[in-house]
Amino acid sequence: MNHTGDEAEKTWCISEVDIFRDLSDAEMNAIAAAAPMKTYSAGELLYSPSQPSEVLFILKRGRVRIFRVSADGRALTCAIISPGTIFGEMVLLGQRMYDNFAEALDDVTVCVMSRADVHRFLLSDARISARITEILGRRLTDLEQRLSDSVFKSVPQRIATTLLTLAAETRPRVLGARSPQIALTHQQIAALAGTSRETCTKVLRDFAEQHLIRLARGRITVLDPQRLADHAG
Repeated sequence: MNHTGDEAEKTWCISEVDIFRDLSDAEMNAIAAAAPMKTYSAGELLYSPSQPSEVLFILKRGRVRIFRVSADGRALTCAIISPGTIFGEMVLLGQRMYDNFAEALDDVTVCVMSRADVHRFLLSDARISARITEILGRRLTDLEQRLSDSVFKSVPQRIATTLLTLAAETRPRVLGARSPQIALTHQQIAALAGTSRETCTKVLRDFAEQHLIRLARGRITVLDPQRLADHAG
C-alpha cells in the first residue's frame, strides 16, 4: 500500500531504514508516531557528554560524525553515520556514547526515540533487535580499525583512507556514472583524519597534483580510487 499525504510524512523517518525493512504499514505507523523528527545544521552537536540523554537517533538525512577528544585535545573520529541507521546513548541496546560527541556533518534530519519506546517497539521485535545487534557489531569493528589507523598510519595515509571511506558511501550506482564526489570542507576532512586543516590542505593539494583527486570549493572528486588506495597503505 502506498502512503499518501499526512501518512507518508509521518512514516518518512521509518521507511527505507534497513532495520524496519519488513514491517507492515501499521507497525511503521506506530513507530513513526513514537519517533518525532528533529533537524540540525551542519556543525551542530546532537549529543555531548556535558548534556547526556538516553535517546536513540534514527538518521534519515545527512551524515553524522561520532568523535571523542583525547587528553591533549585531539579529536578522534569513531564513526561516520550514514542515513538509514541508528546511534545514540541507549543502555538497553548495549550501546554507549561514553565520552563521545555526535556532530552533524551536513544539515541533518533524525527521528528521536525514548528509552520506553525503544523497549516497546524495537526490543520486543526479534527481527529488529537482531539487526540492531548486527549494526552495532559492525560499528565496533570499524572503530577498532580507526583506532589502529590513528596509531599506525601516517597523516597522508589517514587522509587517503578517509577519502576512500567517504567515496565508497557516495559511489554512483550506475555503470559509467561520474566519479564519486565528497561534499566536505578541508576542515571537516582534517577532523575526520585527526590532523590540522593546514596539514590536510597540503596533503590534498599533493593528491590533486598527482591527479588522484580534483579539488573544488567544498567538494572533492576522487579520480583514481586504485592509486589512492595505494597511498592509504
